[in-house]
Amino acid sequence: MAAPSIVPGETRIGWIGTGVMGASMVGHLIDAGFQATVYSRTKDKAQGVLDKGAQWADSPRAVAEASDVVFAIVGFPADVREVMLGEDGALAGSKDGNVLVDMTTSEPSLAVEIYEAAREQGVHSVDAPVSGGDVGATNGTLSIMIGGDDDVVAALQPCWDAMGGTIVHQGGAGAGQHTKMVNQILIATNMIGVCEALLYGQKAGLDLPTVLQSVGSGAAGSWSLSNLGPRIMDNNFDPGFFVEHFIKDMSIALSEGKSLGLSLPGLALSHQLYLGLQAQGHGRDGTHALELSLAAASGVDWKNR
Repeated sequence: MAAPSIVPGETRIGWIGTGVMGASMVGHLIDAGFQATVYSRTKDKAQGVLDKGAQWADSPRAVAEASDVVFAIVGFPADVREVMLGEDGALAGSKDGNVLVDMTTSEPSLAVEIYEAAREQGVHSVDAPVSGGDVGATNGTLSIMIGGDDDVVAALQPCWDAMGGTIVHQGGAGAGQHTKMVNQILIATNMIGVCEALLYGQKAGLDLPTVLQSVGSGAAGSWSLSNLGPRIMDNNFDPGFFVEHFIKDMSIALSEGKSLGLSLPGLALSHQLYLGLQAQGHGRDGTHALELSLAAASGVDWKNR
């Protein structure tokens, strides 16, 4: 099954999911010259890309019927299964030679299942989860971790270039999702460190922006500290990535780790802390809202400090 030729202005792009990140990502593809057909559970969330010239479809299947390459970035593995493999999903509307690209952080085993189901119908499938949050999506600088066949991944290069800054083909089907699990395990305990460090600095009477000048560029520096630290200081807990989605990712990583016979105590601790944060009503806040829960545990009202 030969890889398709993918060319801006000729290849028709489909997009499923226009949330915090998806709207910006498909917007970059439109800016790169691709014609786009989009679907989202909430049509209002797609209005920005519709205003840029995208066409609306009433279902994932209708998106695929109007497209050569269909991208999806949705919430949970169950959503991925529905929009890709469901009766009204993208695979049902795909033709021979079409390409399905799931950019959701999802289960590696599901990525393999989609790949095999697509192959039986003469359709290509790629898993390509991303990291970089709303900032990376807005700026077109996402890190894209890709699993799939070499020739198909290479053919998609014009699309990767429009959305990402770091683009790495990790291996066969599921390899992109496994790599994203590595990414989420790294972030999980790092976010605890960022939030605890800022809490310590605040309680010690330091000026936190000045502290960030010293530590942000040294050995303790991280993307989370540099990008989310200022938001924490400003009491801006709007989501670049939802707490509830991060809990989903950690649950997947813990399950995959168990199947590999691994003990991951740091990840397990972070998972428990975030479950507590969600129980406190912050499931739709950004992951950096962990600061609120950790501060409260020490008797600090972070927002009114």
